[in-house]
Amino acid sequence: MTTLAILPVKGFGRAKQRLRERVPDGPRAGLAEAMVRDVLRALGETAGIDGVIVVTAEPVAAALAREAGADVVHDPAESGQSDAVALGVRRALERGAGRVVAVPGDCPALDPAELEALLASEEAVVIVPDRHGTGTNALLLAPPDAIAPSFGPGSRDRHEAAARASGLPWAVRAVATLGMDADTPDDLATLEASGRLGPRTLQALDRLAAR
Repeated sequence: MTTLAILPVKGFGRAKQRLRERVPDGPRAGLAEAMVRDVLRALGETAGIDGVIVVTAEPVAAALAREAGADVVHDPAESGQSDAVALGVRRALERGAGRVVAVPGDCPALDPAELEALLASEEAVVIVPDRHGTGTNALLLAPPDAIAPSFGPGSRDRHEAAARASGLPWAVRAVATLGMDADTPDDLATLEASGRLGPRTLQALDRLAAR
């Protein structure tokens, strides 16, 4: 069964607004780019992933994706993570994929071994919660349109309800390095304390500390 990863990427200039008190505008765009680079690297090192679909309107992200051999879907509306993942699902179905894993671009600690273990799941829907337990940081779906993505605050409950309604086998599985995202300064501090940051993100934070 072909498994494709879907990576939605917001324009770097608009990304990570809630980090504003910790990271100023220019470096924040650089940090967003660094995190996407680290996630792309981790996806490329995960043996169970047969290809990557990057959904974005960010020219730099599109260039990085193509350089990594990923498929790029243009997202001119940038209307949110759910809509971006839905665009990726549509492309995955066009490509004949039997399964997708949707991951965020702000999980720069992502461990390919942990992602590979997630891909061993046999359920049709697997929900990966964020570290707070209420959001969703990843969805593993077989088929790719098993449920509609509904990210944002409280998304774990929405995804669980959709999975129940689908009648398909489903599960919730915590994945440590997928659970750690960088939405807030507290999230960023947790990532730094984990000691598991990707190299590009670590460099970006080192440059910020040296300012």
